Order: sequence, then structure tokens, then C-alpha cells
Amino acid sequence: MANPEDDGPSYIDYETFLDPGFSPASFANTLVLATNNPNDASLDLSTPLSKVLFDAQEIDSHIDLLTTRSSIPLLTHTRDQTEASSRIISEIDNQVKSLNESYKQLEKEVIQKHAEADEVRQVAARLWETLKLGEGRRPMALVRCAHTLISLRETLERKAPGEEGHGLERVNAIKSLQESVIAPVERSVRSLSEQIVREFAIGSATGTATFAQSEETRARTTSAMITLYLISPTSGLKPDRWTPQLLLQALEVYLRNALQSSIASVARSLATLPSLDRTLAEVSARCQNIVALEIILEGTKAPVHPMVPNPKQMSEKSNLLQPLLAYLETGSLASYFWRSMAGSLSTRVMEIMNRGGVSARTLKSNKNAVGEAIRECVIRGSQPPSTVAPNKGKGTRTDTEKSGWDREVAVMVGSVVGHLGR
Repeated sequence: MANPEDDGPSYIDYETFLDPGFSPASFANTLVLATNNPNDASLDLSTPLSKVLFDAQEIDSHIDLLTTRSSIPLLTHTRDQTEASSRIISEIDNQVKSLNESYKQLEKEVIQKHAEADEVRQVAARLWETLKLGEGRRPMALVRCAHTLISLRETLERKAPGEEGHGLERVNAIKSLQESVIAPVERSVRSLSEQIVREFAIGSATGTATFAQSEETRARTTSAMITLYLISPTSGLKPDRWTPQLLLQALEVYLRNALQSSIASVARSLATLPSLDRTLAEVSARCQNIVALEIILEGTKAPVHPMVPNPKQMSEKSNLLQPLLAYLETGSLASYFWRSMAGSLSTRVMEIMNRGGVSARTLKSNKNAVGEAIRECVIRGSQPPSTVAPNKGKGTRTDTEKSGWDREVAVMVGSVVGHLGR
């Protein structure tokens, strides 16, 4: 805009009005003092008022003159600004639309997946906390952890389009979560459960646990076995071919350890007969623990596995013992123990007799006593511990029922005495 001074000299001091520090109150005070005597009792405000009004009219006239002369440039400038603004707004609208579309695509491919991954992360974190906080009450914590692991496995293994796990494998957070949280928790749960099964014992050669101790052991072992049942692998297996692999392996290890210890100790005692009675007491205690384990397995209903929709598995009569007996191809764990032990003892006895010497002669001369001791060991070991109640309908065997183990007695006695000759 043109300066008012361009139209010629003006008595109005525009610089004063345009000064950033201009103060209307100071200006009015100066004007009043300039037109009045400060010593007068009364002030004349009409003169300074007239000057202010005249100056305002003069300024208004200058503004009107300038705007009239510059109307075309002003309108042109305004039009240019308006058109430029319109172009900017149009461009911004396109950018905003593109940004919104990109965000929607991002939300679909990343944010939603991230939300699902974060939910899995939170579940896994709670799983980890549950495992740590449950150290004092591990049996219940183990089963809760197993169910949580199954829920995570359901989500992560359902990768088909439209299923809840589709695309999650592309999220780095999921891979990190599986490696740093889920896998370690599953290994810890499995290891702890296997350890509980491996250390199962209701009694020993020196005595039987109290009823309270037996119940605690039963509860802890049951939880561990259910946990191994639930977390057994399911991927790639048909429901009708699925078996609780981890549970069967843990139980097989338990039985194998009991057999190996018993076979080795009996073989040593047969070569040094004075220790035979103590050894057979230990063997019978091991078998009693196996009988107790069989009772617990038979009394534990197979849990519903959400990833193995097998009608046979859901049978009301199914229990944890059935798959183990089928796996071992036997009708009884005690029978399996004695028959397996007898098969290995035969070789050990023949080795003693082939070596000859005092051990062979002593063993042969005490053939009848050894046979009777083994017979009593089998009968005693085949009875359940006093603190473990047999399943309903299966009472504790009495002397009249001992004939139920005649085959096992015959096999065990025969595996030793049968190689001693006459």
C-alpha cells in the first residue's frame, strides 16, 4: 500500500501512530497538555477533541483515497491468493485421501495383526507370571499353564485364510514372543511335569508315606500327567491317530528306571545272597509304587483336548491308564514290570552260573529259599500301598486272591531258579 506522504506533505504525524510503542492514553494526555495550561483550575477538552476528530477524518480520507486508487491491484492480489489457496486445498485433499487409504491398508495389515500379537503377548506374559507365582502351588499352576499354552497353540496354528492365526507369522513380535516367552514356558512346564512323574513314590523299603503325604503326591502327580497329556504335540497328526506322546514317554521313562534299578540290584544280590532280602524289599516297594501309579492313572479321567476332537477320546469311561496299557501292550503295569524284569534276570543268572565259583555254588544251594523270597516279593509288590485306595470295585487282594499273580510269580521264580539246575 502507498504511504500517505506520497500524496504530498501532511500535518498528521503518521510515524507516531505507526510506532509499535504508540499509547492512546499517553497521546491523549500529551494533546490535552498542549492545548491547556496545567495551572488552570478547569480543562478545555473541546479543542483536543476537535483535533482528534479532524485527524481521524483526515486519516479516513487518505484510506479511502488509497483503496480507491489501489482497488484493482488489491482485488487481483486477493483473487491470486484465493486461487492459490484453492489449489493448495485441492492438493491437500488428495494427499489426505491418499494418507487415509494408506492408513486403512496399514491398519488392516499391521495394526490389527499387531493388536492380535499384543493380545497373545499379554496372554503369554500372564502365563509366565502364573508359572513364576505358582511355584508354591505348582500342580494347579501347571494345569493352568497347559490350558493357556493350548489356547496359544490354537491361535498360532490356525493359519488358513479367515482363521484367527492367519498372517500372524509375518509379525516379528509374534516370532520374538514364541522364541522368548512361549517356548521357554512350554519347556519349563514340560520339564517340571516330567520331573514330578519321574520322582513319583508313595513308599519305600523302609516304610509307606502317611495318608496326607500320599494325597499330596497323588494331586501333584495327577496335575503333572494331565499337563503332559494336554501339551503333547498335535500338529500334523490325525485326531484318530493322536496319542498323548509326552505323557507316555514320561511314564515309560519312570517304568524303565524302576526296571533298570531293580534288575541291576537283584543281579548283584544274587551274587551276594546276604543282601538279597533287603534288595527284594526295595524291588517290592518299587512295584507297589507302580501299582499306586496305575490306580491313580485309572482314576484320572482323560481331559478334553480342544485340538483333538476325537469322539473316542471324549468317552466318559476314558482315563489316562488306557493309552499307556495300549502303548505297552499289557493288561497291567505290575504284570509288565515283573515280566520285563524276568526277561532280563534270566540272562544275569546264566552269567553268574557260567562264571562259577562261590557265588554260583551258594546260589544253587539256596535255590528253594531264593525262589520263596522271590515269590513273596512278587506277591507283596503287587499289592497297592495301604494309603492308596484301589479303584471302586477293585478291593485289596487278600491271601485268597494271591493266585491272581500266579503267572507273574512263576515267571519271576523261573527266571532265577530255572537256571540253577538240580
